[in-house]
Amino acid sequence: MLVEIRPVARLRGKTPLDVSTPLTTVLEVLRDGTVDLSRVRVVCDWIQYKENFRDVVDVRQIGPGTPDQELEVAIDLRRAAAADLADLTRRLMAHNGSPEAPDRIWLEQWLPGSQGCIWLFNRLYWQALHLWERATGRGYESALPGGASDARNEAAIRELISDLFRIWDDLSDRRALPDELYVVELGVGNGNQAKAWLDEFVVMDREHGRDYYRRLHYLMCDYSPHVLDIARKTVAEHGDHVSSLVLDATTPTTVLGFLRYKVFLVYVSNVYDNLPCDEVVSIGGEAFAVETRAFLPASAAATIAASCSIETPALPALIHKLLQIGPELLAEAMPTQFADADAAVTFWRDCWQSLRRAERFVPMRGLDSYQITPGLSGEMLRPLLDARGDLRINVNNGAVASFVDTLPLLHPYGRLVCHDLFITDVEQCRTGFRGPGKYDGSVVNWVNGPLLAHIGSRKGIDVRYAPFAHRKGTSIVTMTAQVRD
Repeated sequence: MLVEIRPVARLRGKTPLDVSTPLTTVLEVLRDGTVDLSRVRVVCDWIQYKENFRDVVDVRQIGPGTPDQELEVAIDLRRAAAADLADLTRRLMAHNGSPEAPDRIWLEQWLPGSQGCIWLFNRLYWQALHLWERATGRGYESALPGGASDARNEAAIRELISDLFRIWDDLSDRRALPDELYVVELGVGNGNQAKAWLDEFVVMDREHGRDYYRRLHYLMCDYSPHVLDIARKTVAEHGDHVSSLVLDATTPTTVLGFLRYKVFLVYVSNVYDNLPCDEVVSIGGEAFAVETRAFLPASAAATIAASCSIETPALPALIHKLLQIGPELLAEAMPTQFADADAAVTFWRDCWQSLRRAERFVPMRGLDSYQITPGLSGEMLRPLLDARGDLRINVNNGAVASFVDTLPLLHPYGRLVCHDLFITDVEQCRTGFRGPGKYDGSVVNWVNGPLLAHIGSRKGIDVRYAPFAHRKGTSIVTMTAQVRD
């Protein structure tokens, strides 16, 4: 039996984490059961997200249905003290680790993580953000670390603009500066970042004396029309210098293709961690795809179903209807269940609050048979997995797609700057939980920085990471990507 304890930094200090009590409890249940202990792995995490998709104890099948099937028992040490671990483990193991437990209401079949319905919930959050914010009484930024986006940090903005001025001055002196200077922001939020950036640009340009503002075109891009409407009002004073475009962050060139090789700065903040993500696990030198299946605990499902006067077995279909048409149309279509849109939003929030994901590890036929994106095979993962022992990593399919599709927009002297939750060394996957978690109504996954750097290097792009320099204690990392010198 292998026991892996990931939050090693918490084992020391003034209040060291108690691992022995929950671990002993789970091991005693396993000992007293009938499972072959030589085929069991126990993994201890510290899940930092108060809201997430995991139970305190989870059991995952490794190679389900194969002669070599094993089990992984996962424990969330953060919540362990408040739970009856023995009872939870005993009930899960009663089915020999099979996820087909009677106390779960399934919402889908087994799927790769990036295709699961949690991403439909995530999409709905951004489509109907105004309804969610009205119900909660707070803006989405309040769910971010620190309660605000680091994109608005004045020192960071001045640093970015200074770098642009340096590049533009050099090109201007060589008479190589285009007449139109393009800056693109992906994921604009409420527009406060764009306003802070543009306001500072005006001040610095006036001091600089080159009149770059006259030539500036700032393009705000977001998936959510509602978000863009708010952002447009926020930056209204900058008038014709700003355009707003609805686009999918994973395929920016579908809308911005006319700017190929023209953009001097693509600015992204807290977007990559909110895009669909698969996971891959390496165990004993073999690669496994993490398949997931969303469910509601039966008790929560019964309560939610009763709140809208339906039977529990009808709940999955109603949830999928919500995800397809949104709360406003759902209330119109089903007035007996929902008195108004606010009632449908309450239903949505209750489902999200209770939503969980089961996991299983399915053998991969080979990394080359797996597609990260339509144009990138899983072979890109090999340098991250080979000779590193047992390891679980995020693939961040959506972030990879966005990154790769953004590069063609860059001017030869342009750069992509991204503030986000990046790991910068795959070894960080051994020592911390990297998602998915819940940010209010959306999903968060840490982004696999080494994977983006490897892909970038294959495309002649230099990718560098540095801790966000302008706020102490933050987990945010700044990625800078530009054509290699």
